[in-house]
Amino acid sequence: MTANSIKINHWLYPLSWLYGLGVCLRNKLFDWGWLHSKSFDVPVICIGNLAVGGTGKTPHTEYLIKLLQANGMNVATLSRGYKRKSRGYVLADAHSDAQQIGDEPCQIKHKFPHIRVAVDENRCRGIEQLLKLQSPRVEVVLLDDAFQHRYVKAGLNILLTDFHRLLCDDALLPAGRLREPAEGKSRAQIVLVTKCPDNIKPIDFNIIAKQLRLFPYQQLYFSRFCYGKLQPLFPPERDNHQTFSSLKGTEQVLLVTGIASPAPLQKEVESYTPHVKLLAFADHHDFSNKDLLQIKEQFLRLKKNSRLIITTEKDAERLKLHPALDEQLKPYIYVLPIEVTILQNQQSIFNQNIIDYV
Repeated sequence: MTANSIKINHWLYPLSWLYGLGVCLRNKLFDWGWLHSKSFDVPVICIGNLAVGGTGKTPHTEYLIKLLQANGMNVATLSRGYKRKSRGYVLADAHSDAQQIGDEPCQIKHKFPHIRVAVDENRCRGIEQLLKLQSPRVEVVLLDDAFQHRYVKAGLNILLTDFHRLLCDDALLPAGRLREPAEGKSRAQIVLVTKCPDNIKPIDFNIIAKQLRLFPYQQLYFSRFCYGKLQPLFPPERDNHQTFSSLKGTEQVLLVTGIASPAPLQKEVESYTPHVKLLAFADHHDFSNKDLLQIKEQFLRLKKNSRLIITTEKDAERLKLHPALDEQLKPYIYVLPIEVTILQNQQSIFNQNIIDYV
């Protein structure tokens, strides 16, 4: 939670200064009106961050989807579809896969099949296309990872920052992981500190609030991840709802991840069984045939009759249709869902802020 605990490549500061000049100039062009932001006649909520890497944007987007759906609103999500093989505007359907729309949009579409999920690197064009849809028409648009996409003027900006790497302690790329200076937080109406530990102390909330130095118009919230029940990636035909909430403590687990920060997930799995082998790939990793062979080899080294593979929801989207995935492994692959909880008894207040805006 301090700068000393965050790796900063100080020798790269000269490059960070050059990078920062370019980013600041771009932001000034928007502030001065030389580059134009477009508003839309529909509520637009942006969920983003200042840093590269995972701060939990997709779980928080899913939280908002559930909240808005529960209040009877027709929701659409729009992202660029990171690492997809297609280009331009694509509206997801029941047959869309990670290659076509990206792993996280695919994950959202499968979890919420009745909402519109679209991808487009041009967010303005994407929103325009979504607003043409009828029966039902789109009533609110959630922009996933678009805080730096200033060509769209969102009505509500929610900025996420990782508890373990606060934006105020970080540095600009390439010395640190910030995409733009920390002062960019001023564009957010809501700042959310994510991935808080279970044992966070009341004093920590006050310390972080002072460190972030938010403006009076900004609201600060804290959230943590809650892990759901393990679900088979390939459910048996006789029971498509087979789940179990915990391990027995004797299983040997191969944890396969392609996420930015696998350590919290590894810690969660190790709380159920100490026999965990982590096989970590880069964030949004596009699994190759060689990778699938490595997964199989690592799995076969585990003790028979008590072994399984656990992966994340977005990794599952890239694994389940991979032609090199061995049939022998499929019955042993389980997915661990992630949900979000707002802390400090602030969940109802946070929810009402979102509903009031929409």
